[in-house]
Amino acid sequence: MTPAPEKKPDRRPPYQHAADELRREIKQGRFKPGEQMPSVRELQDRFGVANMTARSALNVLRDEGLIYTIHGRGSFVADISDGASEFSAEYTAPAWYLAKKSDGEQEQGGGEGEPDDTAAGSSLAELLTGLRDEIRELSAEHQELRREVEALKKAQQSQS
Repeated sequence: MTPAPEKKPDRRPPYQHAADELRREIKQGRFKPGEQMPSVRELQDRFGVANMTARSALNVLRDEGLIYTIHGRGSFVADISDGASEFSAEYTAPAWYLAKKSDGEQEQGGGEGEPDDTAAGSSLAELLTGLRDEIRELSAEHQELRREVEALKKAQQSQS
């Protein structure tokens, strides 16, 4: 009999292993949209990695649009059920939008009155990013309020 072939060592960095495991759990539904992810400290303990390694794993998931972070509160699972977790950073606004200038805006074009597609597209992308972040913060606050309401209902039921 021939011995079983040796398994090749996985040479990916530890943060990739952690990100892969968390990604799998999110896609399997262990973490629901709006639910808070484990803290960096909990991830350190779970995966046996350093603080920066755990943060890097979360950064990978954030870059993929699977989670979002609210400063001082933590990381939360994004709602990816619509199939589009992030808009493209290379997004260019449609021609009708670029042609339409509000009265207070200065022409950003490169001469001859033509609009600068990249400047308008990036400003729109910045606006969309800001709106997306606001929606995510509101969603996290909504989830927190729902939990508080449930706790109050349970307390009221136990008093009755």
